Amino acid sequence: MRIGPYELRNALAVAPMAGVTDRPFRPLCRRLGAGYAVSEMVASNPALRHTAKSRRRIDHSGEAAPIAVQIAGADPGTMADAARYNVDLGAQIIDINMGCPAKKVCDVAAGSALLSDESRVAAILEAVVAAVDVPVTLKFRTGPTPQRRNAPRVARIAESAGIAALAIHGRTRACAFVGAVEYQTIAEVKRAVSIPVFANGDIDTPDRARQVLEATGADALMIGRAAQGRPWIFREIAHYLETGRRLAPPTVDEVRSIVLEHLRDHVDFHGEVVGVRTARKHLSWFCARLPGGGPFRSAMLAHDTVAGQRGEVERYFDALAATGAVIDNEASVAHGRRAADGAAAARRSTVPWVREALAA
Repeated sequence: MRIGPYELRNALAVAPMAGVTDRPFRPLCRRLGAGYAVSEMVASNPALRHTAKSRRRIDHSGEAAPIAVQIAGADPGTMADAARYNVDLGAQIIDINMGCPAKKVCDVAAGSALLSDESRVAAILEAVVAAVDVPVTLKFRTGPTPQRRNAPRVARIAESAGIAALAIHGRTRACAFVGAVEYQTIAEVKRAVSIPVFANGDIDTPDRARQVLEATGADALMIGRAAQGRPWIFREIAHYLETGRRLAPPTVDEVRSIVLEHLRDHVDFHGEVVGVRTARKHLSWFCARLPGGGPFRSAMLAHDTVAGQRGEVERYFDALAATGAVIDNEASVAHGRRAADGAAAARRSTVPWVREALAA
Protein backbone atom coordinates (compact mmCIF):
# COMPACT_ATOMS: atom_id res chain seq x y z
CA MET A 1 0.00 0.00 0.00
CA ARG A 2 1.52 3.32 -1.11
CA ILE A 3 0.51 6.96 -0.93
CA GLY A 4 2.74 8.84 -3.32
CA PRO A 5 6.35 7.98 -2.38
CA TYR A 6 5.39 6.51 0.99
CA GLU A 7 5.08 2.77 1.42
CA LEU A 8 2.89 2.00 4.42
CA ARG A 9 3.76 -0.75 6.89
CA ASN A 10 0.37 -2.35 6.31
CA ALA A 11 -3.05 -1.53 4.91
CA LEU A 12 -4.60 -0.34 8.18
CA ALA A 13 -5.07 3.34 8.99
CA VAL A 14 -6.32 5.34 11.96
CA ALA A 15 -9.15 7.59 10.80
CA PRO A 16 -8.89 11.29 11.63
CA MET A 17 -11.24 12.07 14.53
CA ALA A 18 -11.52 15.53 16.05
CA GLY A 19 -10.75 15.43 19.75
CA VAL A 20 -9.47 11.87 19.54
CA THR A 21 -6.55 11.35 17.14
CA ASP A 22 -4.23 13.82 18.80
CA ARG A 23 -0.47 13.39 18.95
CA PRO A 24 -0.49 10.99 21.94
CA PHE A 25 -3.16 8.73 20.39
CA ARG A 26 -1.73 8.42 16.88
CA PRO A 27 1.64 6.90 17.89
CA LEU A 28 -0.13 4.60 20.35
CA CYS A 29 -2.25 3.16 17.53
CA ARG A 30 0.77 2.83 15.27
CA ARG A 31 2.73 1.05 17.98
CA LEU A 32 -0.22 -1.34 18.35
CA GLY A 33 -0.42 -2.23 14.68
CA ALA A 34 -1.71 0.65 12.54
CA GLY A 35 0.35 1.35 9.45
CA TYR A 36 -0.82 4.93 8.96
CA ALA A 37 -2.47 7.69 10.97
CA VAL A 38 -4.07 10.99 9.97
CA SER A 39 -4.19 14.00 12.28
CA GLU A 40 -7.24 15.63 13.74
CA MET A 41 -9.04 18.03 11.42
CA VAL A 42 -7.29 21.42 11.24
CA ALA A 43 -9.36 24.45 10.20
CA SER A 44 -8.11 26.26 7.11
CA ASN A 45 -9.10 29.66 8.51
CA PRO A 46 -5.79 31.49 9.15
CA ALA A 47 -7.35 33.45 12.01
CA LEU A 48 -7.51 30.21 14.02
CA ARG A 49 -3.91 29.11 13.52
CA HIS A 50 -2.54 30.49 16.75
CA THR A 51 -5.18 29.22 19.16
CA ALA A 52 -4.03 26.68 21.74
CA LYS A 53 -6.17 23.98 20.13
CA SER A 54 -4.73 24.61 16.66
CA ARG A 55 -1.16 24.64 17.95
CA ARG A 56 -1.69 21.25 19.55
CA ARG A 57 -3.27 19.85 16.39
CA ILE A 58 -0.29 20.82 14.22
CA ASP A 59 2.31 19.50 16.66
CA HIS A 60 3.83 16.34 15.16
CA SER A 61 7.14 16.28 17.01
CA GLY A 62 8.53 12.78 17.35
CA GLU A 63 6.04 11.15 14.97
CA ALA A 64 7.14 8.63 12.39
CA ALA A 65 6.73 9.33 8.68
CA PRO A 66 4.54 9.85 6.83
CA ILE A 67 3.02 12.73 8.76
CA ALA A 68 -0.50 13.29 7.42
CA VAL A 69 -2.50 16.42 8.27
CA GLN A 70 -6.19 16.78 7.53
CA ILE A 71 -7.46 20.25 6.62
CA ALA A 72 -11.06 21.47 6.41
CA GLY A 73 -12.69 24.45 4.77
CA ALA A 74 -14.88 25.61 1.92
CA ASP A 75 -12.78 28.12 -0.04
CA PRO A 76 -10.25 26.85 -2.60
CA GLY A 77 -7.75 29.66 -2.01
CA THR A 78 -7.87 29.37 1.76
CA MET A 79 -7.54 25.59 1.59
CA ALA A 80 -4.52 25.90 -0.72
CA ASP A 81 -2.91 28.34 1.71
CA ALA A 82 -3.63 25.98 4.63
CA ALA A 83 -1.99 23.14 2.75
CA ARG A 84 1.16 25.18 2.14
CA TYR A 85 1.22 26.31 5.78
CA ASN A 86 1.04 22.75 7.09
CA VAL A 87 3.63 21.44 4.65
CA ASP A 88 5.98 24.18 5.84
CA LEU A 89 5.43 22.84 9.37
CA GLY A 90 6.36 19.30 8.36
CA ALA A 91 3.25 17.69 6.86
CA GLN A 92 4.23 15.03 4.33
CA ILE A 93 0.69 14.24 3.19
CA ILE A 94 -2.28 16.62 3.10
CA ASP A 95 -5.72 15.09 3.59
CA ILE A 96 -8.85 17.04 2.66
CA ASN A 97 -11.96 16.66 4.81
CA MET A 98 -15.17 16.21 2.87
CA GLY A 99 -16.56 13.64 5.27
CA CYS A 100 -17.33 15.34 8.58
CA PRO A 101 -21.13 15.46 9.15
CA ALA A 102 -20.98 17.70 12.23
CA LYS A 103 -23.46 20.56 12.09
CA LYS A 104 -20.95 23.27 12.99
CA VAL A 105 -18.72 22.14 10.10
CA CYS A 106 -21.49 21.69 7.54
CA ASP A 107 -23.09 25.01 8.50
CA VAL A 108 -20.06 26.78 6.99
CA ALA A 109 -20.34 24.63 3.82
CA ALA A 110 -17.29 22.54 4.77
CA GLY A 111 -16.87 18.83 5.50
CA SER A 112 -19.50 16.58 3.94
CA ALA A 113 -21.63 19.61 2.99
CA LEU A 114 -19.25 20.08 0.05
CA LEU A 115 -20.56 16.90 -1.59
CA SER A 116 -23.67 18.85 -2.63
CA ASP A 117 -21.51 21.09 -4.84
CA GLU A 118 -19.35 19.04 -7.17
CA SER A 119 -17.91 22.10 -8.92
CA ARG A 120 -16.62 23.40 -5.60
CA VAL A 121 -15.25 19.96 -4.80
CA ALA A 122 -13.23 20.09 -8.02
CA ALA A 123 -12.04 23.65 -7.37
CA ILE A 124 -10.80 22.82 -3.86
CA LEU A 125 -9.05 19.62 -4.89
CA GLU A 126 -7.35 21.25 -7.86
CA ALA A 127 -6.23 24.26 -5.81
CA VAL A 128 -4.74 22.15 -3.01
CA VAL A 129 -2.96 19.71 -5.35
CA ALA A 130 -1.44 22.63 -7.25
CA ALA A 131 -0.33 24.36 -4.05
CA VAL A 132 1.95 21.68 -2.60
CA ASP A 133 4.57 19.17 -3.70
CA VAL A 134 3.36 16.38 -1.39
CA PRO A 135 0.62 13.80 -1.95
CA VAL A 136 -2.92 15.05 -1.36
CA THR A 137 -5.66 12.64 -0.29
CA LEU A 138 -9.41 12.97 0.19
CA LYS A 139 -11.74 11.60 2.87
CA PHE A 140 -15.40 11.79 1.94
CA ARG A 141 -18.79 10.11 2.22
CA THR A 142 -21.13 8.40 -0.21
CA GLY A 143 -23.13 11.56 -0.86
CA PRO A 144 -25.30 14.24 0.73
CA THR A 145 -28.31 11.93 1.28
CA PRO A 146 -29.32 8.36 0.43
CA GLN A 147 -31.30 9.82 -2.50
CA ARG A 148 -28.24 11.72 -3.78
CA ARG A 149 -25.32 9.30 -3.62
CA ASN A 150 -22.61 10.75 -5.85
CA ALA A 151 -19.46 9.14 -4.47
CA PRO A 152 -18.31 7.53 -7.75
CA ARG A 153 -18.53 10.91 -9.53
CA VAL A 154 -16.66 12.65 -6.70
CA ALA A 155 -14.02 9.91 -6.83
CA ARG A 156 -13.48 10.47 -10.56
CA ILE A 157 -13.27 14.23 -9.98
CA ALA A 158 -10.65 13.59 -7.31
CA GLU A 159 -8.55 11.32 -9.50
CA SER A 160 -8.68 13.86 -12.34
CA ALA A 161 -7.53 16.59 -9.95
CA GLY A 162 -4.44 14.58 -8.96
CA ILE A 163 -5.57 13.17 -5.63
CA ALA A 164 -3.23 10.35 -4.55
CA ALA A 165 -5.66 8.22 -2.50
CA LEU A 166 -9.25 8.17 -1.28
CA ALA A 167 -10.83 7.20 2.03
CA ILE A 168 -14.59 6.75 1.92
CA HIS A 169 -16.91 6.39 4.87
CA GLY A 170 -19.81 4.27 3.71
CA ARG A 171 -22.65 6.53 4.84
CA THR A 172 -24.10 9.79 3.55
CA ARG A 173 -23.90 13.12 5.30
CA ALA A 174 -27.55 12.77 6.34
CA CYS A 175 -26.90 9.35 7.90
CA ALA A 176 -24.03 10.60 10.08
CA PHE A 177 -22.95 7.45 11.99
CA VAL A 178 -26.30 5.65 12.10
CA GLY A 179 -27.58 2.81 9.95
CA ALA A 180 -25.98 0.20 7.72
CA VAL A 181 -22.72 1.00 5.97
CA GLU A 182 -22.97 1.10 2.16
CA TYR A 183 -20.13 -1.23 1.28
CA GLN A 184 -21.61 -1.60 -2.22
CA THR A 185 -21.07 2.12 -2.82
CA ILE A 186 -17.48 1.79 -1.65
CA ALA A 187 -17.07 -1.02 -4.18
CA GLU A 188 -18.45 1.26 -6.90
CA VAL A 189 -15.91 3.92 -5.94
CA LYS A 190 -13.08 1.39 -6.12
CA ARG A 191 -14.19 0.34 -9.61
CA ALA A 192 -14.46 3.97 -10.73
CA VAL A 193 -10.81 4.92 -10.08
CA SER A 194 -7.30 3.51 -10.29
CA ILE A 195 -5.89 5.26 -7.21
CA PRO A 196 -5.80 3.52 -3.78
CA VAL A 197 -9.05 3.42 -1.80
CA PHE A 198 -9.47 3.05 1.96
CA ALA A 199 -12.81 1.59 3.10
CA ASN A 200 -14.15 3.12 6.33
CA GLY A 201 -17.18 2.43 8.51
CA ASP A 202 -18.07 -0.09 11.24
CA ILE A 203 -14.90 -2.17 10.85
CA ASP A 204 -14.71 -3.46 14.39
CA THR A 205 -13.54 -7.11 14.24
CA PRO A 206 -10.99 -9.10 12.24
CA ASP A 207 -13.83 -10.97 10.54
CA ARG A 208 -15.52 -7.74 9.53
CA ALA A 209 -12.22 -6.39 8.22
CA ARG A 210 -11.76 -9.35 5.89
CA GLN A 211 -15.40 -9.22 4.80
CA VAL A 212 -15.14 -5.52 3.95
CA LEU A 213 -11.99 -6.03 1.91
CA GLU A 214 -13.63 -8.85 -0.01
CA ALA A 215 -16.91 -7.00 -0.52
CA THR A 216 -15.42 -3.70 -1.64
CA GLY A 217 -12.16 -4.63 -3.32
CA ALA A 218 -10.61 -1.75 -1.35
CA ASP A 219 -6.85 -1.50 -1.06
CA ALA A 220 -6.88 -0.72 2.65
CA LEU A 221 -9.05 -0.15 5.71
CA MET A 222 -9.50 2.97 7.83
CA ILE A 223 -10.70 2.44 11.38
CA GLY A 224 -12.11 5.16 13.62
CA ARG A 225 -14.59 4.61 16.44
CA ALA A 226 -13.66 0.93 16.90
CA ALA A 227 -10.19 2.05 18.00
CA GLN A 228 -11.57 4.23 20.79
CA GLY A 229 -10.61 2.38 23.95
CA ARG A 230 -9.29 -0.51 21.87
CA PRO A 231 -6.19 0.67 19.96
CA TRP A 232 -4.89 -2.92 19.83
CA ILE A 233 -7.61 -3.66 17.26
CA PHE A 234 -5.03 -2.85 14.56
CA ARG A 235 -2.66 -5.64 15.52
CA GLU A 236 -5.58 -8.06 15.88
CA ILE A 237 -6.80 -7.28 12.37
CA ALA A 238 -3.31 -7.23 10.87
CA HIS A 239 -2.52 -10.65 12.36
CA TYR A 240 -5.80 -12.14 11.15
CA LEU A 241 -5.44 -10.78 7.61
CA GLU A 242 -1.88 -12.07 7.41
CA THR A 243 -2.29 -15.50 9.00
CA GLY A 244 -6.01 -16.30 9.08
CA ARG A 245 -5.67 -16.91 12.83
CA ARG A 246 -6.96 -14.87 15.73
CA LEU A 247 -4.50 -13.11 17.97
CA ALA A 248 -4.99 -13.59 21.70
CA PRO A 249 -6.53 -10.50 23.33
CA PRO A 250 -4.32 -8.36 25.56
CA THR A 251 -4.01 -9.34 29.19
CA VAL A 252 -5.41 -7.19 31.97
CA ASP A 253 -1.84 -6.20 32.89
CA GLU A 254 -1.08 -5.11 29.33
CA VAL A 255 -4.25 -3.05 29.12
CA ARG A 256 -3.34 -1.44 32.45
CA SER A 257 0.07 -0.48 31.03
CA ILE A 258 -1.47 0.88 27.83
CA VAL A 259 -4.03 2.96 29.74
CA LEU A 260 -1.46 4.40 32.16
CA GLU A 261 1.01 5.14 29.38
CA HIS A 262 -1.63 6.91 27.35
CA LEU A 263 -2.84 8.90 30.36
CA ARG A 264 0.74 10.04 31.06
CA ASP A 265 1.42 11.02 27.45
CA HIS A 266 -1.97 12.69 27.10
CA VAL A 267 -1.52 14.91 30.14
CA ASP A 268 2.12 15.65 29.28
CA PHE A 269 0.99 16.86 25.86
CA HIS A 270 -2.15 18.80 26.79
CA GLY A 271 -1.13 20.01 30.25
CA GLU A 272 -2.86 18.94 33.43
CA VAL A 273 -5.83 21.33 33.32
CA VAL A 274 -6.88 20.43 29.76
CA GLY A 275 -5.42 16.93 29.81
CA VAL A 276 -7.34 15.68 32.83
CA ARG A 277 -10.60 16.88 31.30
CA THR A 278 -9.97 15.46 27.82
CA ALA A 279 -8.54 12.19 29.15
CA ARG A 280 -11.93 11.34 30.67
CA LYS A 281 -13.40 10.14 27.39
CA HIS A 282 -10.38 7.95 26.66
CA LEU A 283 -10.44 6.39 30.13
CA SER A 284 -14.18 5.80 29.79
CA TRP A 285 -13.69 4.11 26.41
CA PHE A 286 -10.89 1.89 27.70
CA CYS A 287 -13.08 0.49 30.46
CA ALA A 288 -16.56 0.67 28.92
CA ARG A 289 -16.43 -2.94 27.74
CA LEU A 290 -14.83 -4.34 30.91
CA PRO A 291 -16.45 -5.59 34.12
CA GLY A 292 -17.16 -2.72 36.50
CA GLY A 293 -16.54 -0.10 33.82
CA GLY A 294 -19.60 1.94 34.84
CA PRO A 295 -18.62 2.39 38.51
CA PHE A 296 -15.03 3.09 37.47
CA ARG A 297 -16.19 5.85 35.14
CA SER A 298 -18.27 7.46 37.89
CA ALA A 299 -15.33 7.41 40.32
CA MET A 300 -12.86 8.65 37.71
CA LEU A 301 -15.06 11.60 36.69
CA ALA A 302 -14.96 12.88 40.27
CA HIS A 303 -11.24 13.68 39.98
CA ASP A 304 -9.75 16.86 38.58
CA THR A 305 -6.07 15.92 38.94
CA VAL A 306 -3.98 13.40 37.05
CA ALA A 307 -2.93 11.84 40.36
CA GLY A 308 -6.57 11.19 41.17
CA GLN A 309 -7.27 9.72 37.75
CA ARG A 310 -4.17 7.52 37.91
CA GLY A 311 -5.18 6.29 41.34
CA GLU A 312 -8.61 5.25 40.10
CA VAL A 313 -7.03 3.42 37.14
CA GLU A 314 -4.67 1.56 39.47
CA ARG A 315 -7.46 0.58 41.85
CA TYR A 316 -9.71 -0.52 39.01
CA PHE A 317 -7.13 -2.76 37.35
CA ASP A 318 -6.01 -4.16 40.71
CA ALA A 319 -9.61 -5.24 41.25
CA LEU A 320 -9.84 -6.73 37.75
CA ALA A 321 -6.64 -8.69 38.26
CA ALA A 322 -7.84 -9.97 41.63
CA THR A 323 -11.00 -11.40 40.08
CA GLY A 324 -9.08 -13.11 37.27
CA ALA A 325 -10.93 -11.08 34.62
CA VAL A 326 -10.01 -11.73 30.98
CA ILE A 327 -10.22 -9.26 28.11
CA ASP A 328 -12.76 -10.52 25.56
CA ASN A 329 -13.03 -8.12 22.64
CA GLU A 330 -15.27 -10.27 20.49
CA ALA A 331 -17.94 -10.64 23.16
CA SER A 332 -18.07 -6.88 23.61
CA VAL A 333 -18.40 -5.78 19.99
CA ALA A 334 -22.20 -5.58 20.06
CA HIS A 335 -21.99 -3.53 23.24
CA GLY A 336 -19.48 -1.23 21.57
CA ARG A 337 -21.73 -0.70 18.55
CA ARG A 338 -24.71 0.13 20.78
CA ALA A 339 -22.59 2.58 22.76
CA ALA A 340 -21.34 4.24 19.58
CA ASP A 341 -24.86 4.59 18.20
CA GLY A 342 -25.97 6.09 21.51
CA ALA A 343 -23.11 8.58 21.47
CA ALA A 344 -23.99 9.61 17.91
CA ALA A 345 -27.58 10.21 18.97
CA ALA A 346 -26.42 12.26 21.94
CA ARG A 347 -24.23 14.43 19.72
CA ARG A 348 -27.26 15.28 17.61
CA SER A 349 -29.41 16.02 20.64
CA THR A 350 -30.70 19.53 21.27
CA VAL A 351 -31.04 18.79 25.00
CA PRO A 352 -28.19 20.65 26.76
CA TRP A 353 -27.61 18.13 29.56
CA VAL A 354 -27.22 15.30 27.04
CA ARG A 355 -24.52 17.20 25.19
CA GLU A 356 -22.80 18.13 28.45
CA ALA A 357 -22.81 14.54 29.68
CA LEU A 358 -21.22 13.39 26.44
CA ALA A 359 -18.59 16.15 26.60
CA ALA A 360 -17.61 15.05 30.10
